[in-house]
Amino acid sequence: MATEDKNRATAAAILPLVGGAANVASIAHCMTRLRLGLHDRSLVDDEALKALPAVMGVVEDDTYQIVLGPGTVARVTPEFEHLVEEGRAATPAASPAPSPAPSPAPGDAPSASAVSAVSADELAAQGAAIKAQQKAKNATPFKLFLRKIANIFVPLIPALIGCGIIAGLNGLLVNLEWLPAVTPALAAMASGFMALIAVFVGYNTAKEFGGTPILGGAVAAIIVFPGVANIDAFGQTLSPGQGGVLGALGAAVLAVYVEKWCRRWVPEALDVLVTPTLTVLISGLVTIFGLMYVAGEVSSAIGTFADWLLSNGGAGAGFVLGGLFLPLVMLGLHQALIPIHTTLIEQQGYTVLLPILAMAGAGQVGAAVAVYFRLPRNESIRRTIKSALPAGLLGVGEPLIYGVSLPLGRPFITACVGGAFGGGFVGLFNQLGDTVGSTAIGPSGWALFPLLDGNHGLGSTIAIYGGGLLVGYVAGFLATYFFGFGKELLAEFNVSQEPTPSTVAATGGTSPAPTATTGPDHRDHPDPGPDPAKAPAGV
Repeated sequence: MATEDKNRATAAAILPLVGGAANVASIAHCMTRLRLGLHDRSLVDDEALKALPAVMGVVEDDTYQIVLGPGTVARVTPEFEHLVEEGRAATPAASPAPSPAPSPAPGDAPSASAVSAVSADELAAQGAAIKAQQKAKNATPFKLFLRKIANIFVPLIPALIGCGIIAGLNGLLVNLEWLPAVTPALAAMASGFMALIAVFVGYNTAKEFGGTPILGGAVAAIIVFPGVANIDAFGQTLSPGQGGVLGALGAAVLAVYVEKWCRRWVPEALDVLVTPTLTVLISGLVTIFGLMYVAGEVSSAIGTFADWLLSNGGAGAGFVLGGLFLPLVMLGLHQALIPIHTTLIEQQGYTVLLPILAMAGAGQVGAAVAVYFRLPRNESIRRTIKSALPAGLLGVGEPLIYGVSLPLGRPFITACVGGAFGGGFVGLFNQLGDTVGSTAIGPSGWALFPLLDGNHGLGSTIAIYGGGLLVGYVAGFLATYFFGFGKELLAEFNVSQEPTPSTVAATGGTSPAPTATTGPDHRDHPDPGPDPAKAPAGV
């Protein structure tokens, strides 16, 4: 009951700060964020939202996103929906305008809090500029297409995680020869979703591209239907599941275009009969005699290439992938990896890429700790790091990225160096024959441990992944501590924002202004900036 009250209180605190129930057009959530469609963006009080204890940051993208963290967002969202429904049923009351802060009298020295606020606003403006630039860059047609792809797969992540953990538990029980009567049931639970994942992909694809979702699912279901084993295409007998999620994606997109064509040309009186029939018939024939074969070849090539890359150049490939993942997130290009992860999970039972890419988050954590020690006087940045570090350890890296390393500049680069060394460590063991994979996408950091799998036993897999995290932490820390600050940057940010008793007495009871710009005071909750993933792969 106490937890429910806490979640409802969080929802109740958020609602008036986004303009009330009447201003909310749509509500959704992903792994970490409450995503709101708003009628009037100007009614939102960003700073008050960031100040809420449960809020880790806000992101303005195609939807307004409030970062609450994994687990919390899934509990707060239903409460928020209930409050919005209740608010729409009632007459909205006018909110009083906020009272302006009193202006200091002429001749008065500014207080320490006032000086800190001014300094924080300056750095917050830098963050806002970065966010605006990134949003503009992410509005290209290609990146908008990648966003659609991400929207198709992100809703599948909870099922992938749940089934992945059950698969890991079942494997452990089988290896220990415990509960033999239960393991077949666990295997069915873990495998059932993956056996039909193409249907869910088809449904979400049609929905995202503007078609009828159930028709997209119906066409994609052809791919996993056992009866396709009786069909020959390109001189080969098809196999159920051939083409996997890529085939389902292509089949559903085709179904959307066929359906839209039918809507334009089929008379309204016949639409209910003809349109769905032609959509399934045309798309189904193309899927069976074309897409399944092509998508199957592409899927096999992806798996073969991933295995070859890590077997022959694992250390180098891991170094590059781990080092470039944060910039890929910044550019929105990481979304292109989501279908690849899903294809590898479908083929091999796990994706070998995610544990390597997760090392980027380890480098970020190490860099943040180094910033904490290098700026002992800047209480604002240190408070930000302390509040965001637990989430960073669990794989939610946005608060550290957009609240600490990216506004500071060079620490973002040294964080990438830490991720590169961590990725190189995991990749090296892949090259030596110890494969490390993840049975689901979405979590990273410590949250990825329950989803690990490999070819040499769970103990070895956990040890390698944990070693990679440690290498990423240490490399990110050392790179940032020794190379993350120039002399000017260090002098600018390593200043105290808190007046000491001696300085207050020396100035007659007033607080002197600091001589340099201080770090960001995001009221302990940094703004994470643009959306890095609808993606499921956290950093």
